[in-house]
Amino acid sequence: MTGTRQRESAVDRIRERVEEKAARRAAAAKAAAEGRATGDPDRLPADAPRPEQLPGIHASSPLGIPARGWKQVLKRAWAENNADNMPIIAGGVAFFGFLAIFPALIALISIYGLVASPEQAAEQVESFTSGLPEAARELIAEQVTAVTENAGGALTVSLIVSILAALWSASGGVNNVVKAVNIAYDEAETRNFVKLRALSLVLTLGAVVFVVLTIGLVAVLPLVLDALPLGAVGTVLAEIGRWVALLAVVAGSLAVLYRVAPDRDAPRFRWVSLGSIVVTVVWALVSLGFSLYVNNFGSYDKTYGAIAGVIVLMLWLYLTCYLILLGAEINSEAEHQTGHDTTDGEPVPMGQRNAVKADTLPEKAEPEKGDGDPTRKNAP
Repeated sequence: MTGTRQRESAVDRIRERVEEKAARRAAAAKAAAEGRATGDPDRLPADAPRPEQLPGIHASSPLGIPARGWKQVLKRAWAENNADNMPIIAGGVAFFGFLAIFPALIALISIYGLVASPEQAAEQVESFTSGLPEAARELIAEQVTAVTENAGGALTVSLIVSILAALWSASGGVNNVVKAVNIAYDEAETRNFVKLRALSLVLTLGAVVFVVLTIGLVAVLPLVLDALPLGAVGTVLAEIGRWVALLAVVAGSLAVLYRVAPDRDAPRFRWVSLGSIVVTVVWALVSLGFSLYVNNFGSYDKTYGAIAGVIVLMLWLYLTCYLILLGAEINSEAEHQTGHDTTDGEPVPMGQRNAVKADTLPEKAEPEKGDGDPTRKNAP
């Protein structure tokens, strides 16, 4: 019976949040149409904690949150990570992401093959995956080879249909990432199927175009560097700069995801950029460490045999998805730390921002023992 009550209370809680969100949106739209102010945007609730209790409560950017405040943010983010079952959700997202990889490869090579030969596209895709463990890299290389054998260079109706079908299949994985990020921000999902799928398709297409352009840079830049008289030191610095630039682009892509994925008014870039940079750096280090471990110490080939590449790729995807969702939790709790309006547009008071984390302050600055229990969120 307890489980039944918890499930019912969770449904009631979600329904109430959807209704509250609709009411806030209607009130904000009415106020905007009438062109009237909605109150002092810096006004805090009467029961708001003092700055010494919640350091950074008046911060206008993440850099304005002091070290003590960031300690609270990270503790709450970890508790929310556990309460939201993010380790389990990341596993589901990674599974569907794995299913989406190969349709994405088909779309990628088909689009890139319009301006280059399929063989060149395959070669550049393989160089782009050089940081992956060997087993995962070989698996992708096999699929890329199979795709290029059937790829054509002309833009035909059948090719357009194939690209659209591949993008649709690949967008399923992105759709799950969008839903998971929405959970991290504690938002109730009010977007219908069409809006969600359209958003996922746009993000998928953007990801494919991003990879195509990045592959072009990875392929062209070394040739340019070889032609310049940079010397040994200059070549090393240019190579380091190339990878730093690529990581910066990855961080920017994550910032876009954190802005558009949650069903709420978009946070300002400053409130998603810091978390995106941290996650990108950690992801690069984790990927490097995982690759070194698998290539030198792992025994996946002996344990899993022919499917070792599949297992290694899924594990890497799991680590990637988990870090992305953990970054969303950190960004959302950073917004939760301040009473300043963190959303786009003209500043409005708390309660009118159409964003749970921007509209509220944490009930407890630091989580208590047991706050990471997933059943706490469903309890009556």
